[in-house]
Amino acid sequence: MKKKAIISGVTGQDGSYMAELLLSKGYELHGLMRRLSSFASGRIDHLFSNPHFHTYHADLTDSPSLSGIISKVKPDEFYNLGAMSHVKVSFEVPQYTLETNTVGVLNVLEILRTLSPKTKFYQASSSEMFGVPGVPPPFNETTPMNPQSPYGVAKLAAFHLTKQYRDGYGMFATTGILFNHESPRRGGTFVTKKVSQAVARIKHGMQDSLVLGNLDAKRDWGWSPEFVEAIHLIMQQKKPDVYVVATGETHTIKEFVEEAFAHVGLDWKKYVKTDKRYIRPNEVPLLLGDASKIKKIGWKPKMKFKDIVHAMIDYDMAHPHDN
Repeated sequence: MKKKAIISGVTGQDGSYMAELLLSKGYELHGLMRRLSSFASGRIDHLFSNPHFHTYHADLTDSPSLSGIISKVKPDEFYNLGAMSHVKVSFEVPQYTLETNTVGVLNVLEILRTLSPKTKFYQASSSEMFGVPGVPPPFNETTPMNPQSPYGVAKLAAFHLTKQYRDGYGMFATTGILFNHESPRRGGTFVTKKVSQAVARIKHGMQDSLVLGNLDAKRDWGWSPEFVEAIHLIMQQKKPDVYVVATGETHTIKEFVEEAFAHVGLDWKKYVKTDKRYIRPNEVPLLLGDASKIKKIGWKPKMKFKDIVHAMIDYDMAHPHDN
């Protein structure tokens, strides 16, 4: 019997890589997609020919759509990768952010509890929950959390809801606290993709400059395909738990920019401008993770920072008109 899994957010960066991984492992896979006015399935179009891959229109805030799918599929595993995932935008749509990232998680947990209690549930938590915790980095599973955005607050509430269902109902409700992770499939509104796209367009003579916000923010950047492997590993453990997934290295946005422009032989200072409009109301100056716990169960990051930057640039250089 094939394992059956549901992935919410299957059209996203992580969702698409997770779909590929699970299909490669022989799963029967069911992906949840939000209905949009334009097609947003580009990351998974190559999977539609797979007879073991099925998709449904659903929304985390719409319990009836979730109930119908879960009762039909009765999945062995549910990977909750769907979210309003942009930190800066969460300041502009705070209610929607909490409805999706907190109430949406509650909806899934409650439906699983009542309709499919043996289903393993994975909650995608975020390093943005740490915010500015008041203790020196690196941050691990026991670090106090002090989120600085509606996104971080919503993710932290969902983190505690997952723990409540794990402790209170005995459900296999497990969590990965993922630090920043990138790939060529990163959405264009995220700073790393914004940089890689701009570098390619500037190199091809299609764009003159790049406008960014805070260049001094430091982040722990990993590789998305490796991070979804960590997620799957977390779900295969005998007991549900909490794991930080990170590289243990920190780099500034300025370093990312420098490396990106240098990779195509350009001087970033000639093209990059800064604008206060791109700075968050509450800034998180530094996020650095301690992945010691997940390393003990067999996962460790392999892709280096420079290689991540180069991979994103190389893709966008080859596809400048996709940007």
